[in-house]
Amino acid sequence: MSLSWSYALAGGALIGSAAVLLFLTHGRIAGISGVVGSLLPPVPSDRGWRFGFVLGLVLAGVVAAALAPAAVGASVRSSTVVLLAGLLVGFGTRMGSGCTSGHGVCGLSRLSPRSMVAVVTFMVTGAITAIVAGGAA
Repeated sequence: MSLSWSYALAGGALIGSAAVLLFLTHGRIAGISGVVGSLLPPVPSDRGWRFGFVLGLVLAGVVAAALAPAAVGASVRSSTVVLLAGLLVGFGTRMGSGCTSGHGVCGLSRLSPRSMVAVVTFMVTGAITAIVAGGAA
């Protein structure tokens, strides 16, 4: 097993564990776009766990970068392209009422037809974007 596969498996296990833990402790689906979007005004009364969840995501990235810097590569795109891509992803998650974590991790595990359509749409759009942007090579 190559090192990149072990990182991917570890990351997937952490995402799945976080989703299960959030569901068991709060009865909530771990859709990251919804969690982050709910931190913007108007802020709901349950912002404590939302803030903790996002903080955990950031801290996990910091710890991963410190422990295995080769696994956390720098972007090969300019900051402008990364910012534009982030805005488009945010727009897309609002249009799709969820993101890859909500639909892909939680929705598919619940066999949600809506999530299946959303994930297929994400994957096809991502593949086309990678080919058009030249990032698939």
